[in-house]
Amino acid sequence: MAADTGVQKLVLDQVELEQIGEGMIRWLVWGSEMLMARISLGAGISVPKHQHPNEQITYLLAGEMDFRFGDDGEDQRHIGAGEILVIPRDMPHAAKVLAEAEVIELFAPPRQDWIDGTDSYLRAPQK
Repeated sequence: MAADTGVQKLVLDQVELEQIGEGMIRWLVWGSEMLMARISLGAGISVPKHQHPNEQITYLLAGEMDFRFGDDGEDQRHIGAGEILVIPRDMPHAAKVLAEAEVIELFAPPRQDWIDGTDSYLRAPQK
């Protein structure tokens, strides 16, 4: 019999998916210190400017996205499949999906607003 080490083994296809507005689906997995999300985004989706106290790593598996960083969105970055952004905590940012996208995002500490569904800025993405 294996010892209970607290290790979790999951299969993404068995993790509950969540429809977030029109054109956005995500799967969440989290532990005590970080959260991982896989997100499918339709072309034309806009994620409004927001910020959070979590460091964020965004890995674009497929598609194209534009990001704007800073209070005025003065720092603009375009990413394509295979590219990664490391976003510091408390950095204001917004995004636009240019081509249907698949994204893996990591957050440390975990995004409590995503876990409990209080992420209202995402609930009505704008096209």
